[in-house]
Amino acid sequence: MVREVEPRYRAIAADLAAKIHAGVYPAGAALPAQRELSTSYGVTLMTLRQALRELSDEGLIVQQPGRGTYVSPPHLAYRLGSLRSLADDLREQGHAVRTVVVAAELCPSPRFGPGSLRLERVREFAGRPSVHQVSWVPPPLAERLIGVDFAAVALYAALADAGVAVARAAETIRPALLDPISRAYLHEPAGTAVFVSERLTYTLDGAVVVDDRAVILGDAMEIRAERAATGLSMTWSGAGRP
Repeated sequence: MVREVEPRYRAIAADLAAKIHAGVYPAGAALPAQRELSTSYGVTLMTLRQALRELSDEGLIVQQPGRGTYVSPPHLAYRLGSLRSLADDLREQGHAVRTVVVAAELCPSPRFGPGSLRLERVREFAGRPSVHQVSWVPPPLAERLIGVDFAAVALYAALADAGVAVARAAETIRPALLDPISRAYLHEPAGTAVFVSERLTYTLDGAVVVDDRAVILGDAMEIRAERAATGLSMTWSGAGRP
């Protein structure tokens, strides 16, 4: 039986990918010049470029003409089929997430009226403010959550502790440009591309228990959906079509 020999460029791509995952080349760092890499691996520039093309297809690197090759920043995977907090979703993916609570106060809500909990948070992902999120919880439940440390406790976990059973959520995600309010927290220039998530979470009896809006930096996010026959419904708005 003849053993198939792995193409040299794939072995190089695998070695570079391992170094990226190990932090030898951290996120945002420049890789050595192509000529330097080709010499160190003992291959031609053409072979080295095949390896880099494979890494680029996998989303591990970004090649910038005239500047060089850089390790891609990490991306948070926004899972459409998940019914839990964004922070819990990210932690399950192995990401370190820091939550900064901007405000947790009782005040009137456009949807729920007076006595609602307004919870405003900034999510720092990979050391960078990436998500600005405002969540509303209706009365009288709001009063029971006012003492929760939301820097350490997820909103959905706090709801469960309060005896609230979450059944489903309806969410819309759309592209937008960074607005002045979120810009103050995410520290990016005007016109930065973002995703805006608007989610209503329902209890078993069909009552809305959370009204949530999150602004997520576009270059920090990729959307993933696991589709099943009855598990996910997606609607395309057709916006921008003639």
